[in-house]
Amino acid sequence: MKKYYLLTPGPTPIPPNVALKEALPILHHRTSEFAQIYKDVSEGLKYAFQTANEVYTIAGSGSAAMETAVVNLLSPGDEIIVASCGNFGDRWAKIAQSYGVKVISVSVEWGKIVIPAQIEEALKANPNVKAVYTTFTETSTGVVNDIKTIGEIVSKTNAVLVVDTVSGLVGQEYRADAWKVDVTVSGSQKGFMLAPGLSFITLSDKAWKLVETSKIPKFYFDIKKYKKSYATNETPFTPPVTLMVSLLEAIKMIKEEGLENMWNEYKLLAKASRAGMKALGLELFGEVPCEVVTSAKVPEAIGGKIVKTLREKYGVSIAGGQGDLKGKIIRFAHMGYIGKADILVGFSCLEMVLEELGVKIEKGKSVAAVQEVLMGK
Repeated sequence: MKKYYLLTPGPTPIPPNVALKEALPILHHRTSEFAQIYKDVSEGLKYAFQTANEVYTIAGSGSAAMETAVVNLLSPGDEIIVASCGNFGDRWAKIAQSYGVKVISVSVEWGKIVIPAQIEEALKANPNVKAVYTTFTETSTGVVNDIKTIGEIVSKTNAVLVVDTVSGLVGQEYRADAWKVDVTVSGSQKGFMLAPGLSFITLSDKAWKLVETSKIPKFYFDIKKYKKSYATNETPFTPPVTLMVSLLEAIKMIKEEGLENMWNEYKLLAKASRAGMKALGLELFGEVPCEVVTSAKVPEAIGGKIVKTLREKYGVSIAGGQGDLKGKIIRFAHMGYIGKADILVGFSCLEMVLEELGVKIEKGKSVAAVQEVLMGK
């Protein structure tokens, strides 16, 4: 019997107490009992987002909240800036273009980070821009963008700042209000330690002004419906009730641990993972590495085999590269319910796989490097 270890950048492992909540008898969603659960979840989400604004829950993956952030702020023909450094940044442009929105790109090469000065220049050159869309932690490459600086820049203009934190929220320091982010979107299957199926969005007063003028047709993703239902602790459409009950349990865990403590723990795991990759002789990929996933370059001849062999022979799931990076990098996650022992198991198995595939390594070197960091040496 094979035991499985999930070290992918989403979905992430689910704590047993969170998973067990889904096994409870299901509730009817139009009851006072569920209303209390929704209220508690919504207040807990404010803490996770570090915002005083309402946070709305939508049934759908993180992309559902991303699309919500497009169709509710804009009208066909509007101009936006998309600052992308990877696959998920590019998704903003694809969503917007499908609704007839004009995209001004300030994208950079994958592996680099978004340059705040370029956003500032683009805003000056395009005064009619309604919004700037970008990503916090770009897990397709393993980097983190300077949202705090970008927030300062955008806040001095009429545009709003919209940030995808699907992978980074809870796993790395993020402060929606303090960093002057107008719209933040996220999802359930990463830092929240939950199954896929829920997405979240919060909007500032500045963003709500754009909602009032938006002309893009919408029904299920109409944020006004969510705001109206929120006032009575309900959702406008049938929610995935069992996921909501599980989310409340996950939020309790996050509150008990404390966001700052969690941020520090993932920072330690990230440092250990980088040390492990370097000990294997693998070059880190990513200009400014994030703290939720570590990416490293691998020989293209065996890139795809590493991920497949790890999963099929040892039960350890990591991720490979996406798009043009397919077969060129591996991505090793440390977010959500991933801990120190998981990292050690992952690197131990990675060593065996690399040796089996013909890579010359020193056995135990990466594990020792990880141990040194985890032990504070």
